[in-house]
This record gives sequence, C-alpha cells and structure tokens, in this order.
Amino acid sequence: MADNEHADIKMSTDSKSRKNLDYLQKMKDKGEKIVQMCPAELGPFFALAAEMVGCDICRIPHMISTRTGTTAEEDKIGSRLTIKKFREYCKIIHINFYMPISMYADKVDAVKNGAELVFHGADSMLPMGVTNDVLKFMSDNYVPTYGHIGAISGWQTNATGYKRVGKTAEDAFKIFKWGYEYQENGMGGMTIELTPMEVSQAIAEKLRVPVVSIAGGAACDGSEMVDMDTFGVMPKPASHSKSYAALLPFLCEAYMGWLEDVREGDYPEDKHGYHMDPEELEKFNTMMDAFEG
Repeated sequence: MADNEHADIKMSTDSKSRKNLDYLQKMKDKGEKIVQMCPAELGPFFALAAEMVGCDICRIPHMISTRTGTTAEEDKIGSRLTIKKFREYCKIIHINFYMPISMYADKVDAVKNGAELVFHGADSMLPMGVTNDVLKFMSDNYVPTYGHIGAISGWQTNATGYKRVGKTAEDAFKIFKWGYEYQENGMGGMTIELTPMEVSQAIAEKLRVPVVSIAGGAACDGSEMVDMDTFGVMPKPASHSKSYAALLPFLCEAYMGWLEDVREGDYPEDKHGYHMDPEELEKFNTMMDAFEG
C-alpha cells in the first residue's frame, strides 16, 4: 500500500464532531429521541438533507449488493465506494452500514472488513442476523456495531419471511433475549422491527443501549423510517409509514415542464448560453465552408 493512498480519508472514529455510538448512548441516557433515516436507492443527497435538519443516523445499504450475481470482491469495492460517497456529502450524521453477508460470514473477515469500512467513513456496522460469536469477535477487536432485532430483512427474509413477530409472550421474550445477548456481546445499539408496541417499549426500557423502533411505537429511544416511505414513493405504503411529501409527482412535474419547454423551443433561451466574438465567428464559418470531409 502506498503511503499516501488514504491520505484524503479521515477515520470516522477520529472525528470529534461525528455522532458516534457514544453520542447515541448519551441521547438515550438523557431521554432524547434518536431519529434514523435510510435513503435506500435515493442516495447521499437525501442523507445530506437529513443531516442539515439534525437527523442522527443514516442507515445505508451497499448500493450494488442488492443486485444478483455480485462477488465477494465486488461487495468489498462497492461497500467502500458507497460509504465514501455518503461521507463526502455528510460530515456529522452517524453512518450505519448494512454489511453484505459475504463480509461477515467468517469472524476474521468480519473484523477485517468492518475495520476497513470504519476507516473509510462508517460509524458502525449492521451485520443483519449476526451470530453472537461473530459479534463478540468484532466487538473484542473494536469494530463498532449497531444492529437489528425483531423482523429481519435482506437475504435472511428468504428463510424467515417478512412478517410481524413477538405476538406471543414466548416469542416476545425470545426477541428480548436476542437483543440482550447482542448487548452483552458488545453491540452498541439496535433497531427493533415489527414487534408489538408494548414489547418494543419493554425491550427499550430493559436494555442499556439505544433501541430505535421500526413500526414499534413512540416509546422506544427513537424511530427509523426508509426514505421511500417518507416521500411516498412506494406503490403500497407500509402500515407503519407516514408520508411527509409526494416526491414522485413533484419530480415528474419538474421533468415534464422541462421536456415541454425543450420540445416547444422555449428552452434553452438566448440567456442560457453565450456568443462567439463576431470576428472569430466569421473566421470559423469560413473554415467550415472550406472544409471538405
């Protein structure tokens, strides 16, 4: 590795202004609500807007791993590029990176890859459905994790289904034990998804670390919503979502206005360009007329 290969990169944990796990823990301890967004396919510009108004966590997926046929090496390259691009836009918000399974299936790889991604700008890793032994190895080797319990999504959904969970006392207690074991094995916080409000609240109150709800009521330490829901982009809104803007009609209206102007000759206007000096223009026209291609 060249000495200056990463000269322009500042480790996430080396920034005193970053909303790291300790910052989030202090928010929980003070009873301040944590706001977590996930831009999904909408990209870093949306994360920038969220940071500007004070949102605390940005959960980002690897933008390539959702496609079929990617290799482990492509996952690594795509992960680094995704995090670096988001960090270019956002200097403060906590970036929680959704690791592809290929990067944490082995505990040694989990530490190696997690540490590298933190170096490239992430504040914590989300290894969805990680086992306790892998999690502990990551924690023992100082890789910060902020995970997920309750209903799980991603590749695991193929095996478990994506549905409401914790509806019986026994199932709810299993979810609590899941979160407790994650906490005891070093996880610095987690989201809890599609569990009854009472269960989400009880788990958030029982655990020391922050517990942010997805469809879990207002009594947790905060709330997460995916931007596709926030902006009303999904064809069928999720039951727990609340749309705050109709993004797609707004975008279509803007594109349609531009399209119509172009086709009707109203854009671009003379003021949208500039002109050549008349003498140079005359020379240019002479050269063009003389050209025989």
